[in-house]
Amino acid sequence: MGEYSTDQKITDTLSENYMPYAMSVIVSRAIPEIDGFKPSHRKILYTMYKMGLLGTSRIKSANIVGQTMKLNPHGDQAIYETMVRLSRGHDALILPFVDSKGNFGKHYSRDMAYAAARYTEAKLEPICNEIFANIDSDTVDFVDNYDSSTKEPRLLPTTFPNILVNSNMGIAVGMASSICSFNLIEVCNTTIELIKNPEHDISSTLIAPDFSTGGSIIFSDKQMRDIYATGRGSFKIRAKYNYDKKANVIEITEIPYTTTIEAIADKIVELVKSGSLKEISYIRDETDLGGMRLVLDLKRGVDYDKLMQKLYKQTSLEDSFGCNFNILIADTPQVFGVREILTEWIAFRTECIRRRLYYDLCKKKDRYHLLEGLRLILLDIDKAVKIVRETEEENAVIPNLMIGFGIDEIQATFIAEIKLRNLNKEYILKKIAETNDLVNDIKNIEETLASKAKVRNIIIKELTTISKKYGKPRRTDIISEHEVEEYVEQENIEDYPVNLFITKSGYLKKITPLSLRMGGEQKLKEGDKISQSLSITNRTELLFFTDKCQVYKAKMSDFADVKASVMGDFVATILEFEENENLLFVAATTDYVGSIIIAFKTGRVSKVPLSSYETKTNRKKLINAFSAKDEAVMFFQIIEDINIALYATNGKVLVLNTALVAPKSTKSTQGIKALTMRGKNYLEKAEALEEDTFCNADYYKTKNIPAVGSFLRAEDKQKEQIVLDI
Repeated sequence: MGEYSTDQKITDTLSENYMPYAMSVIVSRAIPEIDGFKPSHRKILYTMYKMGLLGTSRIKSANIVGQTMKLNPHGDQAIYETMVRLSRGHDALILPFVDSKGNFGKHYSRDMAYAAARYTEAKLEPICNEIFANIDSDTVDFVDNYDSSTKEPRLLPTTFPNILVNSNMGIAVGMASSICSFNLIEVCNTTIELIKNPEHDISSTLIAPDFSTGGSIIFSDKQMRDIYATGRGSFKIRAKYNYDKKANVIEITEIPYTTTIEAIADKIVELVKSGSLKEISYIRDETDLGGMRLVLDLKRGVDYDKLMQKLYKQTSLEDSFGCNFNILIADTPQVFGVREILTEWIAFRTECIRRRLYYDLCKKKDRYHLLEGLRLILLDIDKAVKIVRETEEENAVIPNLMIGFGIDEIQATFIAEIKLRNLNKEYILKKIAETNDLVNDIKNIEETLASKAKVRNIIIKELTTISKKYGKPRRTDIISEHEVEEYVEQENIEDYPVNLFITKSGYLKKITPLSLRMGGEQKLKEGDKISQSLSITNRTELLFFTDKCQVYKAKMSDFADVKASVMGDFVATILEFEENENLLFVAATTDYVGSIIIAFKTGRVSKVPLSSYETKTNRKKLINAFSAKDEAVMFFQIIEDINIALYATNGKVLVLNTALVAPKSTKSTQGIKALTMRGKNYLEKAEALEEDTFCNADYYKTKNIPAVGSFLRAEDKQKEQIVLDI
């Protein structure tokens, strides 16, 4: 029995046994290369291409799998699973490469298994014309397959940045890759702009990822720019749903790419059984050939919008996609940002085009070389015929032609093969014309090879054509992060009376009635004063109107109770106002009943139903909340119509009832002209009419608008002066 040593170091064992495996997984299995494919993808598609499945009828998948095994030594099941993911029927790719027939399962379903390979059929999608463009023109290198019995392409000469168009995920040894998919049109446009200007702002054309399963991305500009710059980061995707009021059901039609319909249903059932989700009476999966559909039957009186906010928080109806743009460049894994990936792809595609042009140039030069020899022969056909006839041995014909006309062996062989029937005028003229065309073609190709700009223009032209031919609208919607609010359990919020105070400088105080009675004088910033005071409850929703025509939404419970002796919370900081944005008015509501009246500097008055500011997604920020074409002077929140007094700089006053102002559902409405003023006069003040505002309010009232108003009477001037003095 032989002896063996046990003294080998662990580091040597790892280096000799584990490292080759690790490198094989990294380089040859799990991480995609610049063409956007892993080796397994490439082997299947190239096999189908060589089988002539581009533009023909489908064949059985089992046949394709069997042929692929000549390039891929893995089992047939692994090959078939890879082909399934590339298919249109599986819905995993935004731009599928395999045209499938039969049951290929669904990416969004865990339980919908694909049929066996003997039952399904497949061929290549038309987009594969762009994947294999000029592959036989030496555009890419070919290497031996695993047993050196045939050749396969090292990369595929994709004419568009497939690396970013289709999502790609893989786990290697000690590293992983996770590349989200983007819209083909956006990727092509971004690449074109990057070719024209290397400093192009990627975010301006590549808006956000796009997924085959749709859904909605919760978009953060900073977050997305970081992902584009570093190739790392994550973003949230949420499902889309419809509410059927008549049937009182929620229909979930699109879900995040990262989850399955069964995972969502199982979690909802778990929440219902645990008693934490009491709003749902029944759940059923109605997914069919028409698409995905998960139906939730609601109990009577359930607020479907709040329920969905709860489900987004507690289930994978809202999920995160983690990005790790790890790709192989020259067999080295590197994490690149979008700019670096596209720059590498442009360099790769440039090399493909140069190789194709050089291949075409060599072919045309070879052909021109043959025709040059033919031209010499055609100048003296009789001499050529005489040489052939007088040559006694057949193998001496070519050497004699070479000597007689001063041509090389290749040219002489070509001439010797010409048929006798071709020695006519028409044949001669055609060859002369072909020679002239070849001269022009060779010149054009050489000029293109010498010009970087012309090669770039070829890439731009290809990308433009692909974008128009295969591009489709986005499937995944985009929701601004400001439009989304985290769900807060309403039951956990204690409801009690509070007094809300808003100061001119934008400070907010939330004081309980008891604390207000016990407290002393209100502490304010120097020069500040209270502009609004409201008696509301802790569950009231607040709408903060700013001078940038925006509304920020918050709940009263978001603010802490304070005493009168403190300055309170600075709203601009708490709600993250934009730079130089100031608070104008705060509206408070629990049911969004009533209207907002806005008086503008030009004398216009608008009425917007408060319900216009209610949002299904509980957005934190609303843009274009009121008209930006005019400066707002005063805001009023009303339940029923009231009388308001408008004061102009020319000393005139107009009292009108808000019933005269027709409500507009468009928040940014300019309203209607109420007070007419001439010259440089403008509306400087507006206030709600009280019983003691004027001695005789009817004097200033109008039944029709617009109106010029009436000058303020002496007794009302005196009254106003007393008020100002106080």
